[in-house]
Order: sequence, then C-alpha cells, then structure tokens
Amino acid sequence: MNGIINVIGAGLAGCEAAWSIAGYGIKVRLYEMKPHKFSPAHKYSGFAELVCSNSFKASRIESAAGLLKTEMEMLGSLTVPCAKINSVEAGGALAVDREKFSDSVTEKIKNNDLIEIIEGEVTELPEGVNIIATGPLTNGAMADIIRDLCGEGLSFYDAAAPIVTYESLDKDKVFFASRYDRGDADYINCPMNKEEYTAFYNALVSAERVQLKDFETHPFSVYEGCMPIEVLASRGEDTMRFGPMKPVGIIDKRTGKRPYAVVQLRRENREATMFNLVGFQTNLKFGEQKRVFSMIPGLENAEFMRYGVMHRNTFINGPAVLDSDLSMRKNENIYFAGQITGVEGYMESAASGIIAGISAARKMLGLEPVKLPNETMTGALMNYVSDSFNIRKFQPMGANMGILPDIGMRIRDKKEKYGVYAERAVKALKGELDRIGKNNS
Repeated sequence: MNGIINVIGAGLAGCEAAWSIAGYGIKVRLYEMKPHKFSPAHKYSGFAELVCSNSFKASRIESAAGLLKTEMEMLGSLTVPCAKINSVEAGGALAVDREKFSDSVTEKIKNNDLIEIIEGEVTELPEGVNIIATGPLTNGAMADIIRDLCGEGLSFYDAAAPIVTYESLDKDKVFFASRYDRGDADYINCPMNKEEYTAFYNALVSAERVQLKDFETHPFSVYEGCMPIEVLASRGEDTMRFGPMKPVGIIDKRTGKRPYAVVQLRRENREATMFNLVGFQTNLKFGEQKRVFSMIPGLENAEFMRYGVMHRNTFINGPAVLDSDLSMRKNENIYFAGQITGVEGYMESAASGIIAGISAARKMLGLEPVKLPNETMTGALMNYVSDSFNIRKFQPMGANMGILPDIGMRIRDKKEKYGVYAERAVKALKGELDRIGKNNS
C-alpha cells in the first residue's frame, strides 16, 4: 500500500473515484457530510443519491449515453453494474429504483476494506492528495476553498420533475407505449388535443413560481438540458410540442391517430407504483403544480409523491484550471470530479470520478498515466472540460456524438454512423487499457 488519497463527497463521482483508487490497492479516506448535514436537494442518507431524474439515458451502444456506459464498465465502473442490478423498465433507457441503487453503491463502498468513511462537513482540505467531488450544490466552507483554488465559479439552475402514483392515474385516459414502438411499451402517455393543450399552456405560463433564495439570485442562467417546463413554455406556445410534449412517434391505439401533444410518464421504481413526468422539471409553487399538472389528461386526481423542485448548481471553469486527468494545473495533488468540473449528467459525473481516481492512483504509484483517446466518449468529455480553447464561454457538456472526432466517411444512416463511432471508441479504449495493463472489459 502506498499512501492515502482523500476523496471529498460520496456522490456518484466520489464513489467512483474511491472505488477506482481502492482497485489499485491504495487506501482511501472518503469524506461525506451526510447524514449530519444535507444540501437543499438531498434527502436520502445513502451514497450516490439521485436528486433529479432516475434515468441514466439510453442503453444502446450506438447512442452517446450508451457508449459512455460501455466505456465506464471497461474502466471498472462501480455505478453502472449497480444501476443494471437495480434497473426498472424504461424502454431503451437505463433507469433505476433510486433508493435501491443508492443502497447498492453504499454497501459496496462500505464493504471495501481499503475505503474509510469519514462523516461530517469538510471545512479545510486534508493533507496530501485530494479529489474534490462535492457536487454542484457545494456551499459554505468548501465553496470558499474552491473559490480560493479556482477563482469565481459559475452558477446555473437545475430542476427536478414531480412524481405521481400509478394507482391515482385515470387508466381510461392514458395508455402505455414507447416512441416509434421502440423497446417495450414502458412509458405512460397522456394525450392532449389542441384545446386541452392550449388551456394547459395558458395555465402553465401564468402560474406562480417559487421565489429564488438569496444564493439563487439572477442573472438567471438555465442549463438547456434540464430546463424548467415553464421556462421552456415561455419561449413560445409550440415549444413544448417540439420538446418533452412532442407527439412524434406516438399513436393513440384507441383512436389510431397521433395526438396534438403528449405528456410521458416514466417508471420511478421497480414496483411501478410511482412515475415521474418526463421533461417536467419545474420551479412552480407546490399548489400551482397540483393545479396546473392536474389539467393533464389522466392526472386529474393524481397523487403527487414528490413535487418538482429547483436548486442552484455551481461548476468551475475547468478549461482555465484543469488538465485532462482532472488534476489542477497549478497543484497536481488536487483533482476535481463530478458536475462541479462542468460535465453534465449522472453518468458523465460518475465517469469523471473514475478518471480522477485512476489518474491519482497511478500517479501515486509512479505508473504511466492513462491517456484516454479523444475518439472515446470519456476522453472527449475530459478534453472538453480541460481544453483551454473553451475558457471564454465555458458551459456544461453532456455526452454527445458531436464532441467526437469525425470518422472521415459519409454514412447517411444515423444508427449505422453512430455504430461506427462506437466501434472505433471501444477499440481505442481497449488499446489504451492494454497499453497500461489495465483491461476490465
């Protein structure tokens, strides 16, 4: 055993970092402020708590999200296997029972003899090598520490969707189907005609919103990938029909026609007793959510198990301070991981934790560093959050095929094209893992 590495924060990124480090035989001190203190968005005492959607997005390797998860498993991921064990049906997506997922990750971490859990809020950096994975809601002493290290951070707003019970839905008005009949019919669809949609739109844009707290004041900057539904609606009457309420690919089998608009509900737990409103992240007051969302056909008497909430997210300007291994350019003993680096999404955050953990461990052991090819989704993401070209207008980035290098051939079929991207990525990653003698595939 060679030394100790400190990991601050037991979210997805922190747990992946700790797991990766322990995989090299190095002891880890994993610091977590829960259960002594919770952020405004966290409620569950377990590690790797999901506070927004319960979906890790598409599973198919020909998608950016699916490719990322494939690469993570090749890199020895903890969270992807835990997600698969605790998955719930969601068509072609990997969605989980959030509490069972958290419990699985927590159990794995606590049963690892090389990982020591230290509970309580961190008010100063421990001595030695540190991986900061405190998440996008970092505040207090840690926020001050990060500000001193990196300068002023940036803020944007993230929102979570409401959850309703299945038994409270009007089954005569809703139906199960997946878009274009892909995969199993796991989504509940609430169809709207034009009159219903217009009434819903008018109610939504005029509904009362929650007053932001002092630390969430303007300038109001909303991350496009997790936009509150009322903000989207305010951009125009038809914007929702080209977004989360798009009817394309949905046929109401009772009428044989495509609805004017549709709200989809996705399973929230394995037992299918709870469903969340897909794309309906919101900052409306709870009473307004009940009033407005009950106008959705089938939800007139819906029982809301959780109303939507909105909270501040903070991330550093990674390209100004980080190398591609997620260490600081001015202090190689400090790494960042998770959404605070500017990656956007659960699996993206977890992937950054893997890279920070592997990088810190290999450096401590004097091993050759891992150099992820830019042809891989993970490598492209790490490059994005550390590329100095992005300093001036740095914004969060999730996994997408657009950040990968061009394949140099013209393929019209999108699935076939992305399949080639995926094949190239897997081959490139396998080559790098073979080179450093660490192949978990």
